[in-house]
Amino acid sequence: MKKYDYLIVGAGLFGSTFAYEMTKRGYKVLVIERRNHLGGNIYCENINGINVHKYGAHIFHTSDKALWDYVHQFCEFNNYINSPIANYKGTLYNLPFNMNTFTKLWPDVITPSDAFQKIESQKQMLNGKKPENLEEQAISLVGEDIYEKLVKGYTEKQWNRECKDLPSFIIKRLPVRFTFNNNYFNDRYQGIPIGGYNIIIEKMLEKCDVKLNTDYLKSKEEYNALASKVLYTGMIDEYFDYQLGNLEYRSLKFENEILEDIDNYQGNAVVNYTDRETPYTRIIEHKYFEFSEQCGTIITKEYPSDWHVGDEAYYPINDEKNTKLYEEYQKLALNEKQVIFGGRLGNYQYYDMDKTIKAALQLVESLRED
Repeated sequence: MKKYDYLIVGAGLFGSTFAYEMTKRGYKVLVIERRNHLGGNIYCENINGINVHKYGAHIFHTSDKALWDYVHQFCEFNNYINSPIANYKGTLYNLPFNMNTFTKLWPDVITPSDAFQKIESQKQMLNGKKPENLEEQAISLVGEDIYEKLVKGYTEKQWNRECKDLPSFIIKRLPVRFTFNNNYFNDRYQGIPIGGYNIIIEKMLEKCDVKLNTDYLKSKEEYNALASKVLYTGMIDEYFDYQLGNLEYRSLKFENEILEDIDNYQGNAVVNYTDRETPYTRIIEHKYFEFSEQCGTIITKEYPSDWHVGDEAYYPINDEKNTKLYEEYQKLALNEKQVIFGGRLGNYQYYDMDKTIKAALQLVESLRED
C-alpha cells in the first residue's frame, strides 16, 4: 500500500486545483514544491501592507460563469479593471487600442469613422500581401503608426528579436476598438482576490500534506514510491533530463523598489514602455490592484530575458521547431505509466488563470472516466 494516492509536483494553480479536487473526492494527497512558497507564479508577498505580485501582474478574467463561481468559493474578488497605459518616449497612450488611443495619436481623428479610415489607409502599404512575419501581421491589423509606437519596441524587447524575424502567428489578432473603452479584456468577469492570490492556494491545499523546498527531480524514485499516481507540473523536458534537447522559453527578471516617501508613483497599476530603448517592458505599481491607500508604494520593473537551463521559464516559444520537440517529449511521457504531465510547463503551453483551472478540472474528470 502506498502512503498517498496522489503525489503532486508543483504547488501552482494547476497542481493546487487538482489537489483540491482529489482531496474533496477522498483521496490522500501530498504536494511538494521546489520553491519556498505556495502558489507558483501567482504568489503574492506582503510588503508594508501591499500585496506584491512576485512574478508579474496577474489579473483574473474569464467569460466562463461556472469558473467565476468556482474561484469565489475560496475568496471574494474586488472590481479591479485592467486598463494599462503605454508610455512611448514620454508620451502616454491608452491600451488596448481604442478611440482614446487614436485621438491622442492622430489629432485629426475625431470620430470612429476617422480612426477606421486612418488605419485602413496605413494598411495599404502592404498592397494586399499576405503577412509573412510579425511586422507585416501587425501592420495588416493596426496600421503603421500604432505598430511603430505601441507594438514594435515592446515586442522586440519581449522576444529579443526584430519583429520582421518573428512569426506572424504570435499576434494572430490585436484588440482594436472604435469606442472609448480602456478595459483591456473583453471577458465578462474580472478582478483581483481581496487579500491576494495566496488565499486561494492556501484554501485549496488546507487538507493536503505539503512540503516546500523539495526538489522532486533530485529524488524521483524515492518520491514516486510514496504515491500510486504522480502529477508532474514542472518542465517536461527537465523531467527527462533534456535528453532530446531543451525546449525554449523566454524568462523575466524583476527589480523591486520600495518607495516609502512616494504615495503615488505612476497613478496606475500597469504602465507599458513601448520604445525599444527602455530596457524594461513595464512598471507595475502593486497597490492599485487592491486600491490600497497606505503611505508609500512599491513598484516593479519587468525585464524580459533569454532563458537558460536553471532560470525560471515564463513564456514557451511555440514555434514549429519547439512544437516538434515537445511532441517528441510527449511520446516519452506516454511511457511513464505512473506519471501524468499537466500545467503550463508540463504541457509547454501558456495558460491564462481561468484556462489553467479549467484544464485541471478537465484532467480530474478524465481520470474519473478512466
